Amino acid sequence: MQPEEELKAFGKSRGGGEGRGNGVLSEGDHGDSFLVPPPNFGMVDTGIYRSGFPTPANFRFLEELNLRSIVYLCPEPYPDDNMEFVRTHEIRMFHFGIEGSKEPSASISEDAIMGALRVLLDVRNHPILIHCKRGKHRTGCLVGCFRKLQNWCLQSVFEEYHRFAGIKFRLSDLSYIQKFGNSSMSVRVLSIMYRYGCGSQIRRLVYQDSSS
Repeated sequence: MQPEEELKAFGKSRGGGEGRGNGVLSEGDHGDSFLVPPPNFGMVDTGIYRSGFPTPANFRFLEELNLRSIVYLCPEPYPDDNMEFVRTHEIRMFHFGIEGSKEPSASISEDAIMGALRVLLDVRNHPILIHCKRGKHRTGCLVGCFRKLQNWCLQSVFEEYHRFAGIKFRLSDLSYIQKFGNSSMSVRVLSIMYRYGCGSQIRRLVYQDSSS
């Protein structure tokens, strides 16, 4: 089942058919019986989700995902309400602070991206949610790099990025995604391990830190 089909199935399981009758509403809707997803929410792959910054209005929706982990990509400390949600539900928090910048020449931390990818590739952390502030740029960069590990063509990677970023796309993001892994042996190793490791049908890597 493809991610889009799984997301539709999740919606149907919450209340019937597709659309507004599926028990899932957008951020601006109301009603105590409905689940409200975070802004820019989407499924990346089996057990991997993406979104903008969740608020308390989204917590009931997140509970239905049975998250084990969250990858948070903003440099600011996590809000108290969100930290309480994480603690209460025993969710592991992985914080990779990446500065957001509109400057075309802005640099993106490769250490942060590589660290986050290692977390994503470890099925022990799934289900997992990736988020930044809007779910567009930093999240889009990370997902774009993940797609390159999946051997997506660059056009498809960019189309997905634009679908979430809209008219507010950043050239620095697209440039980083394009260059990601071109000359990095560690990225090539991760890609090979993703494609051929574990022998599972979903081809997911259980990452073992070399320091452990």
